[in-house]
Amino acid sequence: MRRKDRFDGILRYFRENVPVAESELHFENPFQLICAVVLSAQCTDKRVNMVTPQLFRLYPDAASLAAASPEDVYGVIKSVSYPNSKATHLVGMARQLEERFAGKVPSDIDELMSLPGVGRKTANVVASIIYDKPVIAVDTHVFRVSHRLGLSSGKTPREVELDLERHIPEELRPIAHHWLILHGRYICTARAPKCADCPIQKWCREYSKPVL
Repeated sequence: MRRKDRFDGILRYFRENVPVAESELHFENPFQLICAVVLSAQCTDKRVNMVTPQLFRLYPDAASLAAASPEDVYGVIKSVSYPNSKATHLVGMARQLEERFAGKVPSDIDELMSLPGVGRKTANVVASIIYDKPVIAVDTHVFRVSHRLGLSSGKTPREVELDLERHIPEELRPIAHHWLILHGRYICTARAPKCADCPIQKWCREYSKPVL
């Protein structure tokens, strides 16, 4: 099957059957989202959602977080993965937001990536969700699913990102990011993927491989 046919079939299925797909992180504004996404690196959304209510009560905006110490923030987020570095990143990010962007989360990808703790994946998530930019963030779920389905053979997240953006129309990219993440989280899991229950198995490269 041609890659274009895989994309066409998979996108058509999701458009028709999953018209709503959103982030499972809890947030109310751009500042809360960027904090949550920084915390979500190599950590589950469920765990992040357990610590962010207290974090946002104590530090509701960039100004209040910028005035905090990493040690104070660590005490709030210590149950997430890599809490020491993430506490330092959050405070550094907030200070940069205050000093360079008047406390606002920028929409430009390069400006986002200039913030402490913000890599390309985090920048794309924020730009896509908040500013509806036509980009696709590639996390571990998207990377795995894209390879298994046959949507990309890219060796790096950036290569996979470019493959996906090459074949997914701009207007679908924000929601396609969530389609692929949720599919990877609940169906095409890293261990024991639920292939028999997969609604897009007929377009999947791995599922169609002959059993030797």
